[in-house]
Order: sequence, then structure tokens, then C-alpha cells
Amino acid sequence: MIGFLKFCTVLLVIVLTAACSSSRPTPEQDAVKSFESAERLLERGLWEEAISAWEQVRDTYYTPELSMLAELKIADTYFLSERYAEAAISYNEFLRRYPNDFRTPTVLFRLGQSYYRQILSRDRDQTNTRMALSTFEEFVRKYPDNPNVDQAAQLALRARTRLADHEVYVGRFYLQRKQYQPAISRLENILREFPDYYFRDEAFFFLGRAYIGAGKTDQAQQILERLVEEFPTSTYHDRARKILSREG
Repeated sequence: MIGFLKFCTVLLVIVLTAACSSSRPTPEQDAVKSFESAERLLERGLWEEAISAWEQVRDTYYTPELSMLAELKIADTYFLSERYAEAAISYNEFLRRYPNDFRTPTVLFRLGQSYYRQILSRDRDQTNTRMALSTFEEFVRKYPDNPNVDQAAQLALRARTRLADHEVYVGRFYLQRKQYQPAISRLENILREFPDYYFRDEAFFFLGRAYIGAGKTDQAQQILERLVEEFPTSTYHDRARKILSREG
């Protein structure tokens, strides 16, 4: 993306420079100098200084092309400096202001990456996971022929897996405290919302235990039998069989 943005910058510089025939510096020429300065700062890894330079361009030179490119540069610098929360805000703002820009697919993909790189462990809040999933799903739906579509689909799958992991964690939390109905609600939600969840055997096992705790022995038998049949090599296989033998 840096190469693409540098191309845009060079193109903009050529256009602005060609428009300036006077020997006296014009606002456009000053803008070109600011862009060149920001590019050098970016290449040196001086993120804050580069952002400040592009903010000056955005806030000082009032042309649509300058404002648009400066805002995109700011967002991309936030991303490169691993300030993903700020990058997400900036990319969202760019998409809101310029929904028909030809760079929209690239920006939407970077927005998804910005959310994805803020995903927390399964025992913590999953807001960014949901935002990443929603963004990548939108990207795949809108731009099925984009070169990044396979990566977006893979990242969406990982986000769905993390959300399911979170539901298992919360379900087990309730189960350990003998709050069986909340545990059942969480674990059943996995089967509805994430039917292809890779670690379904874990969800099946703890859902079976929650059913038993709630006195729902028929449901427990059904889900544990499903575990035994579908996951013969699971670490929960033998434990499920023992429960079935005991409850049967």
C-alpha cells in the first residue's frame, strides 16, 4: 500500500507543479514541499512527525485532492506505526467522506486489519473481533474479485473462531458456578451462530454437562452421543463415553 500511496503522491506533485508557473511559491508548491517532507519522515519511521506534516497539509490547503490524500496518508501512518485504534477511526472517516473513491476496497481491507490486530484473548471483550468480522464479510461480499479477498475470508474465519472461543469460555464460566441455564444459552449459541466451529467437540462436551446439571438428560445424551460419533479422536471422547455410561 505504501508504494501505491507514493505513486498517488508523485502524481499529485506533478499535477500541482505543472499548475504553478510563477517563481513566487504558491500554496500548491508549499503543499508539494509538505508532502515531500512527510514522505521523508515516513521513510525514516518518524511517525508522529509525518502525521503532523500531513495534518498541516489537510488543514491548510483546501483542495479536494490534497485533503483526500492527506487523510489517507494519516490513516496509513497510524496503521504502520501500529496505532490500530487511531487507524480504524481514520479509515472509517475516509470511507464516510469518500465512499466512491477508487481506493475504497484497499481502505476497507485495511480497516478490517486495523480491527483484527486489536483482537483480545478469548476471556476478554470481543468488540474488535465483531468489527473485524463484519468488515471482512462486507469486503468479501462487495469485492469478490479483489486480490485480497482470500486473505479477508481467512481472517474472517479466524474472527468467527475467536468469537466462538469466547462463547465457550463464558459457557464454562457459568458451568463452573453451577449456573446451568446461562451456560446452556451460551453453548447452544455456538451451534446456532458458528456451526462450522473447529472445536465443536469442546462445546458439545460442556453443553452436555450443563444439560445434566439442569436435569435435561435427554438433551445431554443427544449432544454427547454426537460428540462421540463426530469426534472419535477428541480429548473429550472418552470422558463423554463415561458420562453416557453413567447416565445411561
